[in-house]
Amino acid sequence: MTAAPLLIAGGRVFRGLAGGFAEALLIADGRIAVVGTAAEVAAATPAGTRRLDLEGRVAIPAFNEAHMHLLPYGLGLAQVNLRAEEVTTLDEVLRRIGAAAAAAPKGSWILGRGYDHGALDVGRHPTAAELDAAAPDNPVFIVRTCGHMGVANGAALRLCGVGHNTPDPEGGVIERRGGSLTGLFQERAMRLIRDHIPQPDQARMVDAIEAACLDLAARGFASATDMNVGMTAGLAEIDAYRVAQKAGRLPLRMWQVLAGNPEGIAQAAWDSGMRPGEGDDGLRWGAVKVFADGSAGGLTAAFFEPYLIGNTTGVFTFPEEKIHALLKLYHEQGWQLDIHAIGDAAIEQVLQGMEAADSEAHPFAGRRHRIEHCGFLTRDQRRRMKARGILPVPQPVFMYEFGDLYVKNLGLPRSEFAYPMKTWLDEGHHPAASSDCPVSTVDPFINLYTMVTRATNKGTVLGASEALTVAEAVHCYTWCGAYTQFAEDRRGTLEPGMLADVAVLSEDIFAIEPGTLRGVQADLTLREGTPIFDRHAELA
Repeated sequence: MTAAPLLIAGGRVFRGLAGGFAEALLIADGRIAVVGTAAEVAAATPAGTRRLDLEGRVAIPAFNEAHMHLLPYGLGLAQVNLRAEEVTTLDEVLRRIGAAAAAAPKGSWILGRGYDHGALDVGRHPTAAELDAAAPDNPVFIVRTCGHMGVANGAALRLCGVGHNTPDPEGGVIERRGGSLTGLFQERAMRLIRDHIPQPDQARMVDAIEAACLDLAARGFASATDMNVGMTAGLAEIDAYRVAQKAGRLPLRMWQVLAGNPEGIAQAAWDSGMRPGEGDDGLRWGAVKVFADGSAGGLTAAFFEPYLIGNTTGVFTFPEEKIHALLKLYHEQGWQLDIHAIGDAAIEQVLQGMEAADSEAHPFAGRRHRIEHCGFLTRDQRRRMKARGILPVPQPVFMYEFGDLYVKNLGLPRSEFAYPMKTWLDEGHHPAASSDCPVSTVDPFINLYTMVTRATNKGTVLGASEALTVAEAVHCYTWCGAYTQFAEDRRGTLEPGMLADVAVLSEDIFAIEPGTLRGVQADLTLREGTPIFDRHAELA
């Protein structure tokens, strides 16, 4: 049964960056029917229409999370939370791990996510020995907030067969000190541990998918992405998403990105018959991800100039010829390329590979290939991206959570103009703001705050000239995300004919001080005019 039309009025409606503001909108049959002045919309409103009074709040296009890891986020909701908002000391890390071990059967895995060694009081990673003391009877693996490194305890090392003579895998590092393992694994070396962690079954994955979607819906999102499908449970993740959708347990629209490194599932999915664009607007399989480097906070993003500490320029995941061959393969298969590259040297490696893959037989035009993160790039690299329509998909919230660590690791000049949102917009790029959750918080209002202020969580302002207006920031978080997913013709703005994916916010974010953005919430989130979150039961 089709719901009655819905009139939203009594506050401002943000149509989009080009359309500006309206006084009211009418939703009918899941789409925006009319938007304009209160009088114009009232004149077109039929009898029996439901009404929502904004009471001074604002309605915007629902947020689009263009780069996150939805299934891992959902699974992580049941893991030990070590994020820096709550955990700033080594003792607290160990206390939480110990408490989880005390409540778990002996021998079962204890998994933790989100610690930031730079934010801990000791200024370093926990060690295997320290985790052993906290959980002597359980294998433990904790992952740094960036997701590019983690620490295993002795029980995990023994269970996984990793010893002091185990060689570093290609694109990975096993840390040793004095010939002994510290427990720290970086980049592709993490597979030596992860491959031994029991995979979640389908029921647990479906539960996690739904839980993550509902969490995002409560924050104003109606669309999201799972950026590396297959790296937790292989091809079974594809089936879990399909089951979730069929069972009505996929509240968000999903743009899916297959894990494309050799240990990923992209080739197996291709061999099974999956092809680019398979699915529908609720669950679309459109892209493949390949890693080129690591993280700037973890000293593994690849740069031309060395870090200020550690005497390193970072880690390339693959040698040039290997990553170029992967980019060419997936481009010619027809996938959108969503390639992780943070440092300028990694971005250069990726750009050269993309340029080499662009051919008369397989042109780049219209493909909307993406460089994920794309944090530290040169003017020439921006120019070459623009020339081929290669899109940056950045995480401004990295500046909020890791900006001060960037200054420590890279120096002020490089940090000031990392994630250059204003420059990208001014040059005609379409930067899709996102969070990389669970690497960073998925809270969109912290991301908006960062885009508008360029302030870190310690109050340091980095590159004030790269700050956006609130309208520009919302544009990056809505329309630009839809553009990267070939969906700007149906979502990302609140213009007539567009799908009625709408978020009603607790305050008019265009009228408040930037410092108060972090306290805003979503009150209502609609997907095609149907509530997927309703904080105050306004449409009950």
